[in-house]
Amino acid sequence: MTARAAGAATLTTRALGRALLARQHLLERSTATPAAMVGHLLGLQAQAVPLPSYLGLWSRLDGFTPDQLTGLIERREVVRIALQRGTIHLVTADDCLTLRPLLQPVLDQALRNAYGKRLTGVDLDELAAAGRALVEQEPRTFQQLGALLAQDRPGRDPAALAQAVRCRLPLVQVPPRGVWGRSGPAAHTTAEHWLGRVPDAKPSLDAMILRYLAAFGPATATDVQKWCGLTRLGKVLADLAPQLVTFRDEQGRILYDLPDAPRPPTATPAPVRLVAPFDNLLLAHADRSRILPEKYRSRVMTVNGLILGSLLVDGLVAGSWELTDAKADRPGRMKARSAGAAEGPWIVRVRPFTALRERDEVAVEEEAGRLLDFAGGGELRIERPELV
Repeated sequence: MTARAAGAATLTTRALGRALLARQHLLERSTATPAAMVGHLLGLQAQAVPLPSYLGLWSRLDGFTPDQLTGLIERREVVRIALQRGTIHLVTADDCLTLRPLLQPVLDQALRNAYGKRLTGVDLDELAAAGRALVEQEPRTFQQLGALLAQDRPGRDPAALAQAVRCRLPLVQVPPRGVWGRSGPAAHTTAEHWLGRVPDAKPSLDAMILRYLAAFGPATATDVQKWCGLTRLGKVLADLAPQLVTFRDEQGRILYDLPDAPRPPTATPAPVRLVAPFDNLLLAHADRSRILPEKYRSRVMTVNGLILGSLLVDGLVAGSWELTDAKADRPGRMKARSAGAAEGPWIVRVRPFTALRERDEVAVEEEAGRLLDFAGGGELRIERPELV
């Protein structure tokens, strides 16, 4: 422990929450461009399509429309690729080429854990070269890729072969996958082929961690590791400490932060917000208590791996919500529509976990109204806890 850390001031859980909301632009919507916001956040979790990415930007940007992100995707300024924690993220083209090499160990470990035994004896370099030729010939789904690779490798599991290529190569999902109002298979090609540039040969781990702190700090080393999936980052942060400031949380753990990053007073008002499903706001820390009360964790982070849309009241998760296609009345996914902005009608279902104060219920109605305007119109249904 450094002398600097030993005398560090304590930040309360509420103070950490206000700092996180400020950096996530959830205290006040930003006028930044969508591309700049995607870059600031180091990507948007995009495992599910297309809701989380679009809604993640809607909750943070003033005046954001679906066409703005659709344009970035179609112009190849942002891409969908496996990165943090081995999950699909929507990132800028520059971050795709920088973050992917840094997070290679995360994908390597995931491959060993899930498919290692099924790949015993396979020359992974040769397999990657064969996979590259196939996906650069034309974008392929993993099912297509695995079947083609298995033709020359009898007895091998096609799924394991395809996942090995996913690990060894920076594969991006191409549109229309993930585009608002459209649908398509999860077809892949290499980032090099799609973007016309090669990954960064010397990406900076220090720079990635500093950017994480700008978007998610203050944070412990364990928090950073939870966000990205890498391990043994304690020494990296300790080496960075001379250019950082350090605090302690209420459990005495060392928190690292950028000197000039916002740390608003705990009395700062936090408006009601509807946070997107799978939002990294809930996934970027080992200790999520700054934003997610432990008693509500299982109500928004389900046993089957779903992360529900979250209602924030006074800076904390206080309920869940979902956007439902009213015509299909099918929760969890927007019905595929023609290209361009969706038309509606939609239903926004909000499920508070406790009774809301009158002013908070009014704020929920206002925020849901903004969401319905964004999505194309519909109705709000608040399912009050006493009726659930």
